[in-house]
Amino acid sequence: MTVPQLSPREVAARLAADDPPLLLDVRTAQEHAAAAIEGAFLLPMHELTARVAELDPDRPTIVMCHHGVRSLHVARYLVDRGFDQVANLAGGIERWSREIDPSVPRY
Repeated sequence: MTVPQLSPREVAARLAADDPPLLLDVRTAQEHAAAAIEGAFLLPMHELTARVAELDPDRPTIVMCHHGVRSLHVARYLVDRGFDQVANLAGGIERWSREIDPSVPRY
C-alpha cells in the first residue's frame, strides 16, 4: 500500500473536522519543544517499536516530522503492521509553518 501524501492544507482541514485523525509527531522531544502543532501526539521515531501498542490501528493517523522523510518511514512501518488509515504530512512541520501557521517556529 502506498502511503498518501497530504498537503498542509489537507491536514488542516482534516484536523478541523468533527472527528479529527491522530496527528502523530515522530520528531525528538527537543524538536517538539522548539516547534509543535497543537494537539499532536509526540512519539519519537526511536521509541516507536517499544510504544506502537499506544496507537490505535483503527484510528485515522497522520504522521509528521520536520520535513516529511522520517514520518514517511514511520507511516510505512505502521501500514506494514496493519494500520490501514495512515497518511504523511508532506513537507512536515517546516511546510506547515510556511503554508498554515507562521507562528510555528522554523528551525
